[in-house]
Amino acid sequence: MDLLLDTGRAPGDILVLTTGEQHPWAAHELSFGEESYWAQHDARDDVFYASAAVAARAAGRPVVIVAVNGGDDAAVAALSVARERAGALLIVCGDPQRVNAVLGAGV
Repeated sequence: MDLLLDTGRAPGDILVLTTGEQHPWAAHELSFGEESYWAQHDARDDVFYASAAVAARAAGRPVVIVAVNGGDDAAVAALSVARERAGALLIVCGDPQRVNAVLGAGV
């Protein structure tokens, strides 16, 4: 994330999807309510963190990062949505064995 921002990507260009445990920032933002959380998404002022479970609701962004941190079935679904949402760059990260299993290939 830092490298993307340091090289000129705007924070609003980035969507981060997690397949297992929710990112702490998403959990924090959701504590203010769903309406506020999705209003942040729509404003596109900052990096947006979302669970793979709600990935279909997220709009496309130039950069989509999928953090494969659990939920292999959710990861497969998230990757499908992420491919559709990524305008320029799709980054998949996590344990290499888990990522390879989800992608079905040695990466």
